[in-house]
Amino acid sequence: MNKDMQSIRRQIRGPDASEARAEMIAAQKEEKGSWRRLKDYFGYGKRRIDTSIQEQFNAAWIAMSLLITLFGLIFRIPELLAAAAILLTIVVASWLWNRMAFFGLQYHREFSERRAFMGENIEVRVHLSNHKFLPLPWVTTSDVFPKELPVAETTLLVRGDTGKGELSNFWAVKWYDRATRSYHLKATTRGFHTFGPVDVETGDGFGMFRSARRLESVQTLVVYPRIVPLSSLGIPAKEPFGDRLAPSFMFEDPLRTVGVRDYRHEDDFRKVHWKASARRQRLQTRVLEPTNDINLMICLNVQTVSKIYMGVIPEHLEKVVSIAASIGYYALMQRWPTGLLVNGALPHSDQSLKILPGRSPDQLTTILELLAAVTPFATARFHRLLAAESPHLPWGATLVVISSSLSDDLAATLLDLKATGRRIVLITLEQGPLPAVLEDIIIYRVPEGALDELDLGVPERGAEALLTPEQMQHAAIRQAVASSLLRK
Repeated sequence: MNKDMQSIRRQIRGPDASEARAEMIAAQKEEKGSWRRLKDYFGYGKRRIDTSIQEQFNAAWIAMSLLITLFGLIFRIPELLAAAAILLTIVVASWLWNRMAFFGLQYHREFSERRAFMGENIEVRVHLSNHKFLPLPWVTTSDVFPKELPVAETTLLVRGDTGKGELSNFWAVKWYDRATRSYHLKATTRGFHTFGPVDVETGDGFGMFRSARRLESVQTLVVYPRIVPLSSLGIPAKEPFGDRLAPSFMFEDPLRTVGVRDYRHEDDFRKVHWKASARRQRLQTRVLEPTNDINLMICLNVQTVSKIYMGVIPEHLEKVVSIAASIGYYALMQRWPTGLLVNGALPHSDQSLKILPGRSPDQLTTILELLAAVTPFATARFHRLLAAESPHLPWGATLVVISSSLSDDLAATLLDLKATGRRIVLITLEQGPLPAVLEDIIIYRVPEGALDELDLGVPERGAEALLTPEQMQHAAIRQAVASSLLRK
């Protein structure tokens, strides 16, 4: 019964009544909206200074100036005309001031050191220069600083979009003025640290207009890996000629003559010193200096776990990088030709790093910079890289292999290289038992803990390869005497 009554009422009212009522309500809303837009245009019904926007100029300023001018002309009031002129003058002056704000404005950073070692303090001076007659009452700068390097004077903000640090400053510079602020950074993380770009924002002195620009002032600070002193390092030499005095007279350098003596029948005729023979009126033979040379190739494995997809151990990576840098520094200070081979890559690259052995003045800087920039991304399996690059390395180079872990594939590759005649020195962080097959390879095991002083000491494997024939003979005698005493 109720449903029938509702249907009857709908039929009596009809659909046209509801549609007409909806159209009337929409028309009222539209009328109110037009009146509200008109009031907003003339600035009526709202605050004259809106704190939600940065610049305070809008179309209401022009409309107000025209309205004041109109009333001044109609009612002939000079004061209104003067007020409108002042208002228009302020608007035009502010606009020109804002347009010329970035003219002659320079932002510059000055570093006390562009290359630093771990633990050093670097002073960064930030300069803002205004090379024009127009002062700037306010300038804000947002400079990108590496968040890995702490700043002593302030705390860096971290951007949510990029995850980088941000140094914000507020400046006020006069005409032809220069402001400077100093900050001190601590080199706590190795790498290539990028500063910039910087976002600069300024405007007129009335706050009506403002402009923002991004200055591509990008600079780089290089922090080298930590270098620790080597207490002892025994690396065999394979090349018979070079700059080190040999412990025995097995090889002689034909370019180094230490004296002359009388010729013997068993001497090589090519060693005859003809000038000395003519002076003494009998054949003289040159006496050559015995030497050998250490030619190093540092091979670094950035993979710290057995499987690449398992990630990386940052502490182990920094330790092996520090060991490689320490050995490279020690070797080049000894004037040994030193090279580098790493299965890591530079940022934004996927190529392995390789430098052939050399001892030029720039070799140490190049090696340290590459080690500073190397990332934990492994470009290739380390044992495959060694096998592929071994034929292209100098034959006399001693391969110093530095690896956090020692896998079966790496052990097999080292044995293959050893079988081909390569001199191998393995430095590992592996704390477990070493494979028994690596008996003839010199192995140093680095203990756990901080690398305050890298003391390789006596190798855990292959120590006899570092002994001279005389030392091996004395060691055998001592072992025989000790065994005989034990029998008694």
